[in-house]
Amino acid sequence: MATAPPCACACGAPSPSLRCPLSLPVPFSSPHPAVRLAAPPLLARRLAVSRPRAASALEALVLEFDNEDEDEDEGEEVEESGAGLFQGEEWAATADERDAVRSPELEVFELEELPEQWRRSRIAWLCKELPAYKHSTFTRILNAQRKWITQDDATYVAVHCLRIRHNDAAFRVYSWMVRQHWYRFNFALATRVADCLAREGKVEKCREVFDAMIKQGRVPAESTFHILVVAYLSVARGRCLEEACTIYNQMIQMGGYKPRLSLHNSLFRALVSKTGGTAKHNLRQAEFVYHNIVTSNLAVHKDIYAGLIWLHSYQDVIDRDRIKALRDEMKRAGFEESTDVLVSWMRAFSKEGDIKETEATWHWLLRSGCELPVQAYICRMELYARSGEPMKSLEIFKEMKNQNIPPNVASYHKIIEIMAKAREIEIAEKLMDEFVESDMKHLMPAFLDLMYLYLDLDMHHKLEQTFTKCLGRCRPNRILYTIYLESLVRIGNVTKAEEIFGEMHKNGMIGTNAKSCNIMLRGYLSAEDYLKAESIYELMCKKKYDIPVDSLEKLQSGLLSNKKVVKPPKPVSMKLDEEQREILIGLLLGGTQIESHAQKGVYIVNFKFQEDSNAHSVLRVHIHERFFEWLPSACRSLNRESEIPYRFSTIPHAHFGFFADQFFQKGQPVLPKLVHRWLSPRVLAYWFMFGGFRLQSGDIVLKVSGGNIDGVERIVKSLQTQSLTCKVKRKGRFFWIGFQGSNGDSFWKIVEPYVLDSFASSTEESHNVGSDGLQDSDTYYDDDTQRHDRESDE
Repeated sequence: MATAPPCACACGAPSPSLRCPLSLPVPFSSPHPAVRLAAPPLLARRLAVSRPRAASALEALVLEFDNEDEDEDEGEEVEESGAGLFQGEEWAATADERDAVRSPELEVFELEELPEQWRRSRIAWLCKELPAYKHSTFTRILNAQRKWITQDDATYVAVHCLRIRHNDAAFRVYSWMVRQHWYRFNFALATRVADCLAREGKVEKCREVFDAMIKQGRVPAESTFHILVVAYLSVARGRCLEEACTIYNQMIQMGGYKPRLSLHNSLFRALVSKTGGTAKHNLRQAEFVYHNIVTSNLAVHKDIYAGLIWLHSYQDVIDRDRIKALRDEMKRAGFEESTDVLVSWMRAFSKEGDIKETEATWHWLLRSGCELPVQAYICRMELYARSGEPMKSLEIFKEMKNQNIPPNVASYHKIIEIMAKAREIEIAEKLMDEFVESDMKHLMPAFLDLMYLYLDLDMHHKLEQTFTKCLGRCRPNRILYTIYLESLVRIGNVTKAEEIFGEMHKNGMIGTNAKSCNIMLRGYLSAEDYLKAESIYELMCKKKYDIPVDSLEKLQSGLLSNKKVVKPPKPVSMKLDEEQREILIGLLLGGTQIESHAQKGVYIVNFKFQEDSNAHSVLRVHIHERFFEWLPSACRSLNRESEIPYRFSTIPHAHFGFFADQFFQKGQPVLPKLVHRWLSPRVLAYWFMFGGFRLQSGDIVLKVSGGNIDGVERIVKSLQTQSLTCKVKRKGRFFWIGFQGSNGDSFWKIVEPYVLDSFASSTEESHNVGSDGLQDSDTYYDDDTQRHDRESDE
C-alpha cells in the first residue's frame, strides 16, 4: 500500500483560515485546465469536497510478513484446448476513457466557522494526530472524545484524512461514527469513503460501506459502482471476478445506470481471459455484457464478437444459429474474421461431427497464409474420432509434427484419448511413452485414459503397472484410486482392495465417495463377507449415498442366511462427529461464514474456496466429501470432482447454532471465550490449510478471522502451553499469527499428520484471505498488550 509520507502524517493542524476547497480531482475525468474562465461559486462559507484523483493503476494486493517478499506459486495451468483470449491486450480500458463519473457533492464546514476556540483546536489536533496511530490507539483516542464530538466534527476529520490520502484513517473514523448513538446516515460521505477505498484496492472495506448504503435503502452512486467493479477486476489472477459481475449487474438492474464502454470491455475481457474449459461457464454473463453494449448504442469491439464465438464453441450443446448471427454482425461491422474466430468455428463444427464445414474452414485457414495453430489440428482430430475414423486422427497428429508444429499438452491428451477409446493399445502406449519423455506436465488425464482402456479389456496387470507409474509422476487423486479399486474387486483381490479403500478414506486429499463405497460393498458381497459389507452399508447410510437395489438384495439374503436382517436406513437425528466439529472450528478460525436461516434457530455454513489456489481446489473436494451428508441433494448429485463448486453451503440445521453463537455476534466474526481449549492438532491443521500459508523459509502464518486482542492473547497463551512461541501482527481488521524458525518447524510437526499432501508440498501460495487487512501498517503483539484498551462498540 502506498502510505502517506511522514510529512503528511505529522503535518500541522489545518489552518483556521482555510478558504480554498479541498480540491480532490474527480477520478476518470480529464485533468483540470490551467485556466478556468467561469466557475460556479461555492456555497457560502462551506467547502465543496470533490473526489480524490484516481491512481494511475490500482495497487496489486500483496501479502507481506516481517517485510519479506513472498513470490506467489503460480503453478502451470493445464494447456486446455484454447487458452484464454486477449491476454495482454490494451483495448479493454484506458484511463482516458474513464470520463467523469460523478458522485454526490459532499460539503463540510470551514474550521473558522466554529465559534468555540477549544473545539477548533481539538478538531485540528485530531486531524494532525489520528493518521499516525494504529488501530487500537486510534479507537481509544476517538472514544475519549465522545463527550463533545458531533457528527459534523467527525465528518470534518474523515474528510481531512481523505484529503491527505490517508484513506484507512478515514475509514476508521467513518466506522467509529456509525457506531455512535448520534449518527445519522450521510450518503455523500459514505460514497466518498467507498470510492477512495476502492480506488486503493481495499475492496472488502469498500464493499462494507457499499452494503451499508443498500441497507439504508439508498442506491449507491454510479461512481461507487464503477470504481468497485474496476477494483474487483484488478485483484490478482481474477480472484474476484464473480463479485465484479455481481456489482456490474446491480449497477444496471438496481441503479439503472449505463456504464461507460471501458467498463463493459474490461469485464468482458476478464470473462474470456481464462482457459476454455473454465471460461465456458461465463457465457451467460458475457452475453449480458454484449447486450448492454448494443442497447446503449456503444461501439462493439471486434474482440467482443470473437470472444462470444469462442465461448459458444466450448459449450456442450452448440448453438449454431447464434454463432452464425454473431459472424454476420461482425461482417456488417466491417471486421475481418481472425484466426481465433475460424478456430472457434472449427471447434463448433467438429463437436457436431460436420466434416464438410470443418474441412472448409480448415482450407480457409490454409489459404489465409497464417501460422496454423495447434487447436485447429486438435479440432480435426476430434472430428474424425467422432466420425469413427480414429486412424485419420492419428494421421493428422503426425501431419502436425511433420509441419514442425510441436505438439502441446492438449494435443497429446486428445490423441491418447482417441487411441484409447479405439482400443489401439500399442499406439496408445507408444504415444504415452513419448508424452512422458517430453517432460511436459499434467500427465494424469492420459494415464487415466490408459487405465480405463486396460480396465475395459481386463488387462489388470498392466493397469496396476500404470497405477504405480502414475503415482511416481503425478499427484494422486480419487479417480485414479477408484479405477484401481474397481480392478482389484473384479479380480477378486478383496484384501488388497480393502487396503486401498482404507488408504483412500484416511488420506484427506483422496477421500471416498458413493462410487468407491459401492465398489467396496460389491467386493465384500462377492467374497460373502457380510459383516464387513454391513459396516460399509451403515457408513453409506450415514453419508446418504445411493445404494443399488441388487447390492441391497444380496446383503439382505446374506444376512438372512446368518439369521440377521438388514434394516433400512432410518431418519435419525443428524449430528456432527468429532472430526467434523474440529474441521469446522479450524475453518471458522480461518474465515468460513455461518448465516442464520429464515427459520428461527436454524443456521447454514457457507464454504468458500479460492479458484486460483491449487491447494484450495483440493481442500474443497475434501470438505465436500467430509460434509457430504450435510449438503443439499443438488450438491450431493454431482458426478465428477470437477463439478464441485468453489462455493457451496450446508442444509439449514439447528446443530450449527452452537458454532454460530460462539463465532459470530450481530453477524460479525468473533473469537469464542473458550477458543483456547479447542486448539487441537486437527483444528490447527485445518485453520492453516484454509486461512494460512507456509513460506519458503519454513515460517508459517495464520490469519485470525474476527476477535480482538484479548481473544488473540488467549490463543497465544494456549499455543505457548504446546511449546509454540509466536508473533502477532495486526493488519487492518485482521490479526496474523506467525511461527518463525524452530517454532515454525514445531508447528508443522504438530499439524502434519492432518495436513493434505498438496499443502505439504507447496509453500508461499498466497491465499486471498482478507485482502484489505494485508495492506495496513502492522501492529506488534508485544506493543499491543502493553498499551491497548478494549475497543468499545457503544
